[in-house]
Amino acid sequence: MTDTKLGLTLSSEEHPPRRLVELAGEAEQHGFDFVSISDHFHPWVDEQGHSPFVWSILGGIAERTTELDVAVGVTCPTTRIHPVILAQATATVANLMPGRFTWGVGTGEALNEHITGVRWPPAPVRLEQLEEAIGLIRRLWTGDVIDHDGRYFCVEDARIYDPPDQPVPIVVSAFGPTAAKLAARHGDGLWTSGSASEALDRWRAAGGDGPVYSQLTLCWAAERDAAVEQAHRIWPNAVVPGQLSQDLPTPKHFEQAASIVTPQMVADAVRCGPDADAVINDARELIDAGVDHLYFHQIGDDQAGFLEVWDREIAPALRGA
Repeated sequence: MTDTKLGLTLSSEEHPPRRLVELAGEAEQHGFDFVSISDHFHPWVDEQGHSPFVWSILGGIAERTTELDVAVGVTCPTTRIHPVILAQATATVANLMPGRFTWGVGTGEALNEHITGVRWPPAPVRLEQLEEAIGLIRRLWTGDVIDHDGRYFCVEDARIYDPPDQPVPIVVSAFGPTAAKLAARHGDGLWTSGSASEALDRWRAAGGDGPVYSQLTLCWAAERDAAVEQAHRIWPNAVVPGQLSQDLPTPKHFEQAASIVTPQMVADAVRCGPDADAVINDARELIDAGVDHLYFHQIGDDQAGFLEVWDREIAPALRGA
């Protein structure tokens, strides 16, 4: 039996607002420990079709669920929305679901952050911005009146009148060595992708401690060919490599980058089809690598089909039932 917390992805790029709230309720009913919801302004490609405002969705989830933990994975708290506003937003969500909310943060992508016309800076600057924003937000959570004249952010006479009863856990996304050290210094955990064993090792070597979040993306369907077609159509960005995913500015640019992606390339990167044992093995590999908060992203509309397989095969195998 694993002690790993098992979650469901609420893909805000693929589902409209009401459906995301419904899926959170279904996740609780099906015994998931938590859900993770993305914080985007745009979907990755137009075929995904959605991208509602996560801070509104979280209010609906707070009302729909009672025990389910909820994580945002992840917000860029530096560009699209000022840190002082996000401090208020996260404090409000924490009060709506006491003890159930975790906030993932990272340096973001141009896709979502350049939209206000603010220059999209290089990675070293984004890391500095993130470090300053985390410190500022934690000060605001105290409920004190805050003035701040920093390198990147200015705050005057700001006070959150409904601060969280307890500090919100901040889990920092990190891949490179500098980001891993920042996550170890300032985060309450690590948010990564796949096993990302190098990032995890760097984070631990730098003194990182706390939960490790990672996503397992799959496309369950009764027929493998149908699953591959769906994954290739909806989620070709799975194969768009590293720096491109941070710097491409629009869904159209992602579609151009993904135009050379073949169905086989997606099938090589994403588990597709009805083989629950393969999904279970993938999950166990991530758990063995040190992931203790593992969440499952079922691509597409057939969430019910995946949840049926989850109840019948995946959850019992992973939980040792």
